[in-house]
Amino acid sequence: MADEVIAAHWSDGDRAVLAGGVGADGRRLPASGWMALRRLGWGAVSPAGVVVSDRVRRIAEEEAARALRLGCHRRAVVAALLATWPADPFARTEGEWSALRAVLSEGCDNATIRNRTRQIAGYIGRHARLPAGLCELEGPPAVARQVSLAAADRQQVVVDRVDGRMVRVWSQLPVCAAPVSYRDWVWHAFDVVLPAIVPAWVKVCTPTLRPGDGKVRVDLPWQTPHTPPPLDGHTRALGVDWGVNTLLTATVADLDRDGCVAVRGRPLRFDATGVSAKLVRLRRHREHLKTKADHVTWLRDGRPADVPADPALTGKLVRLEAEHTAVCARIRHLNKALAWSAARWLVDHATAVGATVIYVENLATLEAGGGSRSLNRRLSGAVRGAVFTAIAHLAAKAGIAVVTVPARGTSSGCPRCGRAIKHVKTPERSAAGYRWATCSCGLSMDRDHAASQRIAARGLANQTKTLRDRNGNAAIRTATDTPVRHRARRPTRAATVGPQRDRRKTLPTPKQTRPATVKASRLLPLRRQVPAPAGSPPGSAGKRPAGRTPQETNPPGPVRQVPHTISTTTQRHPHRVRGAVLGRGFHRHVHATPITDRDARTGETSASLRIT
Repeated sequence: MADEVIAAHWSDGDRAVLAGGVGADGRRLPASGWMALRRLGWGAVSPAGVVVSDRVRRIAEEEAARALRLGCHRRAVVAALLATWPADPFARTEGEWSALRAVLSEGCDNATIRNRTRQIAGYIGRHARLPAGLCELEGPPAVARQVSLAAADRQQVVVDRVDGRMVRVWSQLPVCAAPVSYRDWVWHAFDVVLPAIVPAWVKVCTPTLRPGDGKVRVDLPWQTPHTPPPLDGHTRALGVDWGVNTLLTATVADLDRDGCVAVRGRPLRFDATGVSAKLVRLRRHREHLKTKADHVTWLRDGRPADVPADPALTGKLVRLEAEHTAVCARIRHLNKALAWSAARWLVDHATAVGATVIYVENLATLEAGGGSRSLNRRLSGAVRGAVFTAIAHLAAKAGIAVVTVPARGTSSGCPRCGRAIKHVKTPERSAAGYRWATCSCGLSMDRDHAASQRIAARGLANQTKTLRDRNGNAAIRTATDTPVRHRARRPTRAATVGPQRDRRKTLPTPKQTRPATVKASRLLPLRRQVPAPAGSPPGSAGKRPAGRTPQETNPPGPVRQVPHTISTTTQRHPHRVRGAVLGRGFHRHVHATPITDRDARTGETSASLRIT
């Protein structure tokens, strides 16, 4: 039913009417999609011989309205590109960019412009002319196989909270594929067990049903009372920079009364090198499986029509597809765990230092180009979007604002003086590299750390320009840079108490005295120092060399371990990183700065990432 509505009104005239927001009677169209379509007279019609209720037609109309309204946005972007189509669309001049931005809607990012430009260029390559509009450029979209019960009322669906861990959903659904009367519509009840992360006091909303693969998945949202944090008036912030191996690098910045930004010298890092290497191996394995599956499919489909299919090829193809699905699920789950662990770590650090806002650079227009194949693959598979969504969700619970700032120039400018910095491999080597940043003003620090300081200063100095879009996301679109200054570090106990050890090599090495409380571990004597046991077998000539006592391969009874193979020291533990205690044990090879600061509100270390 939704597909029929979309196909009937997939035209420039109908979408212009829907985009105008005013009906035929001159009144403003409602915000609900199904109500807007009924106001315009575009209601859904049930198939012949099928009886459905008015609530079912609402669900179909809501799905159709969402697709048509999304098409209105794409239509406006395509119309702007066609009106200002340049001679070389992939190398626009400054004037051509200005003309394009003048006709585009506010908030259209470069990624959308790039993708639509490629789509139009592909159409020109096939037809040797510009398309007339979006309808000629692409056909009507297909509606997803889902049932949005939120468009109906209590006569179609009822949600009851049984207890703190279970929700019972009542819905009127058909008992056959083509119901011919209302007797074929009966009430069904199914229980949904809530995960442990859902609090018992939240309000559970109407779900969405998604049938497929012999299952019915339930998207069950819930609402939490929330007051959006303020966008300005912040004095302490956390600036975050994205990286390839080091996923997040953050720094704490303060805004003084005179308008200057002071940063701390301690960087906060979330290094996921081990997880990134694992993801690279999984992606390479996935591509290998896909290539083999395509080859087997080509062999199976390339046989003559009169030749029966080979069961061995069919079985091999089934196994390859199952393995490919499993590897894709593994990658998806690992990406999700990595994203939410990084977000949890960042929000807990912001809570511990008392920051009220987190500034993140906007990399929505980042394109994986200009590097090697391995780097492009890693950039394309990055989880920055999932990390940002998780940060916004967790920060909203903690009452912390999340604001995006322009990313241009954050890694190429000096946070102190604003001049261009030089990227080298290490502080001791002047060869061009990626990791270290130096400047003529005396700056010498990690590249991501310098970028995080610049991001924090850019956000604090331009917080009055912060705006929210219609989705509630806060962003600073235009910003001016402000130099930062480093806050003086307090002397540590090691720097003020106790003499420093003389490490000069011009004098003889002084004799070291071992403290009386430290004793060397007692080792068992060698085999030659142990007296020979009594009752040695007669006739044994000579002595056997020192070493392990020969043992039988399959002894009949229990065999006692020889003395010199018994461990004389403490048992060696596996590799454990103290700073990687994330999400109560997310991954052993994630190195992150531990939370040592205390909560500014409660005075205690954050409980979720407390290191014991």
